[in-house]
Amino acid sequence: MSERLRTGDDGITRCWWCGVDPLYTQYHDTEWGRPLHGDDRWYEKLCLEGFQAGLAWITILRKRQNFRAGFAGFDIDVVAGFDEGDVLRLLGDAGIVRHRGKIESAINNAKRAIALRDEFGSIDTFMEQFRSARAPGLSATDEIPPTSLESVAMSKDLRKRGWSFVGPTTMYAMMQSAGLVNDHIHGCFALDP
Repeated sequence: MSERLRTGDDGITRCWWCGVDPLYTQYHDTEWGRPLHGDDRWYEKLCLEGFQAGLAWITILRKRQNFRAGFAGFDIDVVAGFDEGDVLRLLGDAGIVRHRGKIESAINNAKRAIALRDEFGSIDTFMEQFRSARAPGLSATDEIPPTSLESVAMSKDLRKRGWSFVGPTTMYAMMQSAGLVNDHIHGCFALDP
């Protein structure tokens, strides 16, 4: 078996990166690489990927419920109305990543998300234009790319619209997690569930 695959105690073969942590395994099995829908869910995914920059994804995953509580369930319309008092409240919340720039970015991006939703009818519609045309799955020897043509284009488009913390590498990670590209390793049960 490839070093990029791991068979768990449950007998299921998965991508190696989720290890044995039950939270990470559940995320791999039920979310990562699966299509995402709903404006607030897209906004949440974009925010959390921005908060993840420079950190391990498991750190964000362990704090996700706290992020959801602090950011009103990632309700775009509510977060767009956050003010300096909310920034200070969030900076005092030890349950999230307390980075002023990332918190302010999440609030800014809520306003940008409303504009995107208004222009395209939904964030789903906007995101679909960046879906990877590459065949699903990676082999045991394929390089795992940090970016793609699509993630570079998405990043450029979002930045032009005033979004922040949406660099090409961050957008590629978001594309992987939201099913716009499928980078499960061939042999992983989740590639063809």
